[in-house]
Formats: sequence, C-alpha cells, structure tokens
Amino acid sequence: MPKGGHANSGPAPDPEALRRTRGTDAAWHVLPVTGRPGPPPAWPLPFPDDREMAVWATLWAKPQATRWEALGQELEVALYVRRWVEAEKPGASAACVVVVRQLGEALGLTIPGMQRNRWQIGSQSSTPVAAATGTDGPAPAPSAPATSARSRILRAVPSDGA
Repeated sequence: MPKGGHANSGPAPDPEALRRTRGTDAAWHVLPVTGRPGPPPAWPLPFPDDREMAVWATLWAKPQATRWEALGQELEVALYVRRWVEAEKPGASAACVVVVRQLGEALGLTIPGMQRNRWQIGSQSSTPVAAATGTDGPAPAPSAPATSARSRILRAVPSDGA
C-alpha cells in the first residue's frame, strides 16, 4: 500500500515523468479517440429504466469502454449508471453523489481516474493534457539542450547607479 494509508495516496502517475521506464511501472494504455465501436453490451442488472439505458449506451461509446470490455467490467459500469441516475434526481443523498464520484474515478471517467488507471486517449506521442481531453495537439517543442549547473547559477546584475 502506498505511503499515507490509502490506495490512491500521492500524486497520480504521469506518462511524461522522467523515471517512467522503471521495471515496476505498469504500461500505459492508449485509448482510441473515436471511442468503442458497436452497440453496448447487454444490461446486466434487473429492471432497467429508459434513462439508465440511455446513459448506458452513451458510456459504452466512450474510449474508456474499450478497457471495460477487455476487463469484463460490465457489472461495475451498470452499477455506476444506476447510481448516476439516482444521483440526478432532486433530493439525492450526498452519499449517493460520493459513490458516483468514486465509481467514476475507478472507471477512468475523470482525468485523475484515467491517470491512476494509466490510460491515455489518443496517440502515444500526444501530451497528457491533450490525451486526457481527447485531442491531439501539435507535438511538444524539443526542449533546450541541457546546460551545466554552473551556467545556471544566479548572478548579480550591476545596477545603473540608481
């Protein structure tokens, strides 16, 4: 368990981190910008209503759905949908809203959730911000060549006598 006592303690993983080539790091999954093709899987819970089915279809068209399908998370997504629809109703409990937020992060529907799951939307060469928003921006400009520490020392600037 990470330091701090919680499973999600500390900052979320960063695909651009300098030490990203450690052998213990899990691979990042690049999700298709176009989302998951095809119809959603069958609803796994009893008695769905029309709103649940609409949210279900919308979620299964998202890029994250490719990983849910690979991991067999149909039931988890259905439970998220059911709680989401409950949380939309006036007078929904705060506990229900918290559960929706937690499930959404676990399913990678939030940017922190995508980072914790090590998912990126878009090409491997896109930046994390562009990948998280689903847009491929221009490639980042190459960084300036490394300089020596001595050349980066703060030096006093002579004043003009003022």
